[in-house]
Amino acid sequence: MNLALFDFDGTITTREMFPDFMRFSVAPRRLAAGKVLLAPWIGGYRMGVVSGNRVRSRIVHFGFRGVPEASVREAGQAFARDVLPGVVRPVALDRIRWHQAQGDRVVVVSGSLDFYLSPWCQAQGLELICSRLETSDGRLTGRYLGEQCVGESKARRVRAGCDLAAFRTVYAYGDTHEDLQMLALAEKKYFRWRETS
Repeated sequence: MNLALFDFDGTITTREMFPDFMRFSVAPRRLAAGKVLLAPWIGGYRMGVVSGNRVRSRIVHFGFRGVPEASVREAGQAFARDVLPGVVRPVALDRIRWHQAQGDRVVVVSGSLDFYLSPWCQAQGLELICSRLETSDGRLTGRYLGEQCVGESKARRVRAGCDLAAFRTVYAYGDTHEDLQMLALAEKKYFRWRETS
């Protein structure tokens, strides 16, 4: 059996879905205020002076702090059902199906949130390792539960959840620098759908 590790945003999908999900799930008034208050952070991220981890933490805190977890889970299910099918790359779905037909273990490893990744992965028959948010008394605290699943954290979580030596070949698919440590675990690496050495 082989192991196939897939990044989600930009690899399985045609673009990063985190901003789309925030627009989809955050209350309009809070979203409008966030666009103004978080503009310096987002601008800093686009200029390369603020890390992706820091800007995502700020956005999640502003967008979800105090929001009932159940309402965000409901939004995630709707997002997975109604939005994601329109942005999934056919090449990605074909490759996932190819691995499944071979009997490979297929795992999505993503910095994105479980709210929409869990229902999508369940529908596709895929395992999931991803970022999650902290909940207290049924409401989101606005903080991540542990580390965001990006960079070295991706590789660490894969090693913790998969005995890499037990697989004939490890495949990995990614599209940004946040995937490079995961790609380094694999014998067969694909960056932006091109095989790399």
